[in-house]
Amino acid sequence: MNVRERIARRRSAHQDRTIVVDRDHLSPTVHRQEPIGRGPVFEDLLDVLEPVFNEHLPDPVAVVGPAGSGTSAIVTALFTAMNEHFGATDRAIGTTTRSTSMPVTWFVTVDARRVNSPFALYRTLLEAVSSEPVPTSGVGTDDLRTRLVDRLERHDRRAVIAIDHHDEPETLSYDRVITLLEPVAASVAVVAVGQEPPPEWTGATVSMPAYRHHELVDVVTDRTSSGLAPGALEHESIRTLADWADGNAHDALATLFGAAVLAMQDDANRIEASHLEQAHAAVPDNGVHIDRALALSETRQRVLAHLIEIDAADQPVRELAATIADQSSLTESTVTRLLYELADRGVLERVPLPSDGSGRRPSTLEPRIPTIPFRVLSEARLE
Repeated sequence: MNVRERIARRRSAHQDRTIVVDRDHLSPTVHRQEPIGRGPVFEDLLDVLEPVFNEHLPDPVAVVGPAGSGTSAIVTALFTAMNEHFGATDRAIGTTTRSTSMPVTWFVTVDARRVNSPFALYRTLLEAVSSEPVPTSGVGTDDLRTRLVDRLERHDRRAVIAIDHHDEPETLSYDRVITLLEPVAASVAVVAVGQEPPPEWTGATVSMPAYRHHELVDVVTDRTSSGLAPGALEHESIRTLADWADGNAHDALATLFGAAVLAMQDDANRIEASHLEQAHAAVPDNGVHIDRALALSETRQRVLAHLIEIDAADQPVRELAATIADQSSLTESTVTRLLYELADRGVLERVPLPSDGSGRRPSTLEPRIPTIPFRVLSEARLE
């Protein structure tokens, strides 16, 4: 963001008398173009990608790190920058006597949370490596694969493809992607991005450590400087927030986002300790990234939103499903199935309830995502 944009945002905040200047800068789903405090990791990744500078493909690599360590942010930022240097659709040197094509290497990030089928994979890659429109329907998977092969069959066209979140439930696994890319295997290198490397991994690994306390303070300070009005949050509160998050930038930003929402609901002119504490309570310990829930289908997001609005404590799943069904157009059996699917995906957690002695032990469901940010962001996306 340039200085003029910063001034304009702050002026707008003062005129509107709101503590939030730009909500996107507070969101745990939005990545910075230049992530804070990750210089050494950038260098490690550039070392692995060094062959590209000599017009060769790099060897396979896994980028791994604990939840909230910024693996997605780092890879996205680096691939965006590398694509600007190496991935132009039409790069050529022309003179009065000759025109020589220069090799092209595209850097493509694939979000496996949303790109979870062969058709979606081929279409995503084609959109990245071709300037021609790629149809969303009316063509088959085989046709898209053929188009991708045609695009990459020249010796001077290559692609480095990052498969982000490959190790999450119901996403395209690394091995599955490798199989789907066999027709263009000589022209691509695949980077696995997640909390763990692929099973039986023997390739290079770049490890991302959790944020240290002072690094996380810097991350949150950077976000508040762009996202909040001046004085809306004390620096000591940022340090407290970093203590709570314990190296997890996602949890820190989810708490910050939630606290800002609560402060605005109270029509407050600053984020108070009570807002932070309430927002922190809505971020589960050892939870999952909020984007896992935001990548769900519209129906599943609505069911999840209904569940969050219910005081689910001590209510068995059948009662929760009945309540949600009464509030929606879905049947109780459909809601029950969707709730169990959300638990299988890790978005909800099944918690056993005391047995009533009548047979099978009942269970309830608890969200494993930050509930305040989900409610706000999901509502905005569905609208």
